[in-house]
Formats: sequence, structure tokens, C-alpha cells
Amino acid sequence: MQSNAALEYDYSVAKLFTYATILFGFLAMLIGTLIAAQLAFPELNYLIGEYGTFSRLRPVHTNTAIFGFTVGGVFATFYYVGQRVLKVSMAESKFLMFIGKLHFWIWFFGALFATITLLMGYSQSKEYAQYEWPADVAIVILWVLWGISIFGLIGIRREKVLYISMWYYIATFLGIAMLYIFNNMAVPTYFASGGLGSIMHSVSMYSGANDAMVQWWYGHNAVAFGFTVPIVGMIYYFLPKESGQAIYSYKLSLLSFWGLMFLYLWAGAHHLLYSPVPDWVQTMASVFSIVLILPSWGSAINMLLTMKGEWNQLTENPLIKFMVLASTFYMLSTLEGPIQAIKSVNAIAHFTDWIPGHVHDGVLGWVTFMIMASLFHMAPRMFKREIYSRKLIEVQFWLQTTAVVLYFTSMWIAGITQGMMWRAVDEYGNLMYSFIDTVTVLHPYYAIRTLSGVLYFVGFVIFAYNMIKTMSSSRELTEEPQFKSPMA
Repeated sequence: MQSNAALEYDYSVAKLFTYATILFGFLAMLIGTLIAAQLAFPELNYLIGEYGTFSRLRPVHTNTAIFGFTVGGVFATFYYVGQRVLKVSMAESKFLMFIGKLHFWIWFFGALFATITLLMGYSQSKEYAQYEWPADVAIVILWVLWGISIFGLIGIRREKVLYISMWYYIATFLGIAMLYIFNNMAVPTYFASGGLGSIMHSVSMYSGANDAMVQWWYGHNAVAFGFTVPIVGMIYYFLPKESGQAIYSYKLSLLSFWGLMFLYLWAGAHHLLYSPVPDWVQTMASVFSIVLILPSWGSAINMLLTMKGEWNQLTENPLIKFMVLASTFYMLSTLEGPIQAIKSVNAIAHFTDWIPGHVHDGVLGWVTFMIMASLFHMAPRMFKREIYSRKLIEVQFWLQTTAVVLYFTSMWIAGITQGMMWRAVDEYGNLMYSFIDTVTVLHPYYAIRTLSGVLYFVGFVIFAYNMIKTMSSSRELTEEPQFKSPMA
């Protein structure tokens, strides 16, 4: 065992996940921009036959964004943060190093395989769970490997107190393990039918309203434990480390943690309001969704108050800008979601563009901002080079902030317009507008969304370029920065 003073962290696994996270982020946002353009300009659906249609590309976009970029960012930050808060190096255990690298390669090739199968049209047709059963098996294996890495590092740690970020990583592991396995329980029809049909096809073990309830118990909580819980864990580490400020309240971080753990799991059925599922399930989901504001805002306020007395850092450090604005978008998104879960609001909002407006407010403004800021913080410490260009970070920040604001405002207006037009009746009770009437009215807002996608994608390309130059050719550092990341 090395002494604490001589401890050298091994970032080889974290680096692998960082490279791949940038790659999957590029692919997810490129496809996302294309499908946004397809909604505004339908002729773009026919560029490359069936493989270029919105219906084929949309699940590729969402799943690459989730299981490629976001989950990759979670893994990259874990293999960095875990070592540092537990005061142990991956290099101290050949077994954990082997598990970490095996984890990466199964995840990487599994994600590529799953993306290709979606492009070919293999799908379970479940939101955020389109992957067919072979990809599901790979995901379970890699998730078990991540669990071994988490608890293996904890088992050999020097620091006996688990910092709050580790609580959130553990919760991410346990939550998604439970959700993913139960929602994706299916029978491969090829084996059940004596070799008939496609080997890729499967049938869910649930049906009807039960299938819907399990799916949205999973779907909403995949967002909870993939887009919320680990990202909160990230900011609890990276914001104090970048700013040099202690977390405002450790007790509040614990209260918010247990609030999220208890409340989030009951809110999924708000996706099924006015559906055949039992009314008490719908009502319970609405109530828990409203109460969920408390732990969500508890975390966000704790993050913002961490900067109390140090707001000047917003002008001095662009990474603090990203983190503070990410917290602000988190507050906005976690207020908007519960509002949409109120039955009278949901009657207007459901099936409209207000829903993707809400989702992307959180995903682009909260999740992606925090992952990019985290990778920027990690880069000088992993590669021992200063960040290549501060000016490029500033340009990226303003491009992407403008893009997020354009995205959610255009989709708010489009969604509420849709909802009101669908419900409008004349004095005889007949619908006043046909479906195509709403499509025509919404065209300008779809064009604005396409513009926002282009701006955000350009910002991500700038981020990727800045990271690549940081890794390869920026000025070398003689010692590790303690707090503020050095940048040219």
C-alpha cells in the first residue's frame, strides 16, 4: 500500500470513458439536430431511405444521449471522483483495474451494437427501453461490473467517511439496476417458439395497463437515477473543488438525498394521467410529483448558496458559470415537471411539444452543462495540461445558453398552442381545428427549435475541440491545481 502523501491516482479508466463520452455526445447531438430539422422540413426524412427517417433516428438519438453520453459521463466522473474522495488509487488493485477496463469495453461495444440494431429497426417500442434483449443482457453485465468497481473501491478505501457524492453514485447503481431489470423482463420468441422468427425479437412479460405502469415506473425513474441523482453527485464534488468553497450545508445534502430516494420512485405514473390505469395510481403520482419540488430545490439551493459571498467567480471562471447555470436550469426543470403533473395542466400539456421542451430544459441545461463542466475540471488533473482556451469556453457557454433558451421557449409556446387548439370546439361541440391545422401553425416554432439545435451542436463541437487540444497540445502543468482550473 502506498502512503497517503505519495498517492498517485490512476486515471486510465476515467480517460477511456472521457474519450467515448465526447464521441457519443457528438453523435447524439448531431442526430438530435437532424431530427429537429426533419420536423420543420419533412423532406429531410428521405435522404437515406428508411435509415434516415425520424421514426428510425429518434430512438437512436435518445438512447445514444442516455446510455452513451450521459451514462458515459457518469462512469468517467465516478472513476475520477471515486478515487479522490475515497483516497485510494485504481492502480493499487489489479483486479479493480481489470474490472474497470472490462466495464469500459463492454459498455462501449454494447452501446455501438445497440445503436446499430436500433438503426436497423430492432426495437421493443418502449420509451428509453427500445433496446432488444441481447443489448439488455450486455447492459446488466456492465452494470454489475460497475457495482463491483464501486464497492471494490469502497472496500479498500482509506477515507472512512463516505462523501455525499458517493451516496449519489451508489443510489444511481442500485436504482437503475432495479428499474432496468424489471422493466425489460421479456421472452426471446426465437427460443420460446423452437427457432421461429427473428433471434432479436422478444415479447414483454407484462401487458396492457400493467405494462404501462411498469414502463413509466421505469421511464420516469430512469430520468431520476440517470439524469438527476448522479448529476447532483457530480456538482457536490466539482462545484466545491472548482470554487474552493465548502458545500453550504451537508445536512441539507443528506435531507435532499433521502427525499429524492423516497419521492421519485412514486411519481412515474404522472405520465399516465387520463389513461386506463387506476385513478388512485394517477392521483398518488401527481401528489408525489408536487412534493418532489422540495428535495429537488433543496439540492439546487444548496448548490447556489455554496457560492455565497463568491459570486465574483461567475465573471472570473467560465466553469463556475456552467455549474451555476446548470443548477438554475435544474430548479426550473424540477418546478416545470411537477406543474405538468397537475391533472388540469396535464390535460393541456400531454402529447404536446411542451413535454420535450421540459425534457430538454433539464437534459441540455442541467445534465449536459454539468457533464461538460466536470470533464473540463478533470482534464488538467488527468492529462496534466491546462485547458486549451478560455475564450472558446466563453463562446461555447453563450452559444449553448442561447440555444437552451430558444429551445424551451419555442416548445413552451408550441406545446400550449397545440393543447389549446386540440381542445377548441365551436358552439355545436365540434372540433374547430384539424390535426394538420396545428402542424401548420407550429412550423415557425419547429424552425426555431432546429436553429437552437444547430447552435447547441456547434457549441458541443467547440467543447470537443477544446478538450482534444487540452489532452494533446496545451501547455503542460508542473503541479496539480488545487481549485480553479488553469486555462489559456
